[in-house]
Amino acid sequence: MNPNTSELLDLLTGFVPATDDERRHVESLHALLLSAASPFSRLHFEPGHVTASAFVVDPEGSRLLLHHHRRLDRWLQMGGHVDSGESVIDAALREAREESGLEAIALPARAPFDIDVHAIPAGKGEPPHLHFDVRFIVRAANPASIRIAPAESNDLRWFELDEAIDAMKSPESRRAIEKIRRAANSRP
Repeated sequence: MNPNTSELLDLLTGFVPATDDERRHVESLHALLLSAASPFSRLHFEPGHVTASAFVVDPEGSRLLLHHHRRLDRWLQMGGHVDSGESVIDAALREAREESGLEAIALPARAPFDIDVHAIPAGKGEPPHLHFDVRFIVRAANPASIRIAPAESNDLRWFELDEAIDAMKSPESRRAIEKIRRAANSRP
């Protein structure tokens, strides 16, 4: 078993799903990790591969940074594919930096805060497949220093949490944002 698979299985050990849907996502991810020879390879399409996301929040945890994804034409969190030899944590941080322009970011916890499995439509010569997305909260030290990555995004901006729910328009995003809200409200 490759070290990234072992590390992710360890990260999943203490993970507590918030909903029945998320429990099913965790079970599917676990099955993928135990059955696929290359679960992190972006060329593993049946049923899909592991991706990593970063829900970038401001220092207070009251705003969420979203980018309007060029290919998918939707407001999304930062995230993407795991490069060869990269951990999901490193991938989430790299994607957050690349897609936001933020350099001063921190991972408050090494544990994922949300797991989601979602369909990706065919495109760029790839068949339709699933992304087994491992999601982390990332805190921006200097929210004003965002910079759009034109190859990735049509737009980039901070949203209040309720606005982010409306912009993202999906139950899995609502679930993740509500977790962010609970975490922000429980901070000392």
